[in-house]
Amino acid sequence: QVQLVESGGGLVQAGGSLRLSCAASGRTFGSYDMGWFRQAPGKEREFVAAIRRSGSTTYYADPVKGRFTISRDNAKNTMYLQMNSLKPEDTAVYYCAAAGFRMTIPTTARSFDYWGQGTQVTVSS
Repeated sequence: QVQLVESGGGLVQAGGSLRLSCAASGRTFGSYDMGWFRQAPGKEREFVAAIRRSGSTTYYADPVKGRFTISRDNAKNTMYLQMNSLKPEDTAVYYCAAAGFRMTIPTTARSFDYWGQGTQVTVSS
């Protein structure tokens, strides 16, 4: 089992940047595929990005490609989401998630086993 805690959210102007962090408990962080999701008010939770256990493979949702970068440091039990060129439509609560063994990189909410509590990102126009 792993516990996840997000940080780094806040208020930023359009065009600005933020870096989210997801700190994981336990000594098995490197055995989990990790992902970021977001949920805006009145909308369903949506996939943002995912990264494989080793960090060798990443996958992004189309709306964030070229602007967001997912990464991880297994030695620090931490995953990151660097968000650049932020837009008002990026406003949401951002969640990190962990998935046990999967044959392919997970990209759906149902594929993930553990979730953090979320961190608010607000982008003003």
